[in-house]
Amino acid sequence: MGWISYGAVMLMLVGGFHAFAGFVGILENELYVLAGGYILELDVTTWGWIHLIAGVVVFLAGLGLLSGATWSRVVGVIVAALSTIVNFAWLPWYPLWSIIMITANAFVIWALVVHGRALAES
Repeated sequence: MGWISYGAVMLMLVGGFHAFAGFVGILENELYVLAGGYILELDVTTWGWIHLIAGVVVFLAGLGLLSGATWSRVVGVIVAALSTIVNFAWLPWYPLWSIIMITANAFVIWALVVHGRALAES
């Protein structure tokens, strides 16, 4: 159960970080600067809303994992995968932070997939 708890806490942290990045993008447009032409070139405010919504969903998935619901493992993996995709699309805006978030999501997915059986057996 330790790895499931790790995955839950990390999901809640990643969700909080998403929400924080979203608030910054919504409230302070000039903080983020696009590195160059990119296929997913959206307005910073749009990215802010995407991050804010993703943050709330990811945080709630982490809370579901802490509650011990068996369905939450599948939801946690899906949400972490979607968070990875959002952060990949965010790479030109904030590359180092995106790489850190992608790595955190990879660890969450690993913890839930490899050690998730403990949740199903308890």
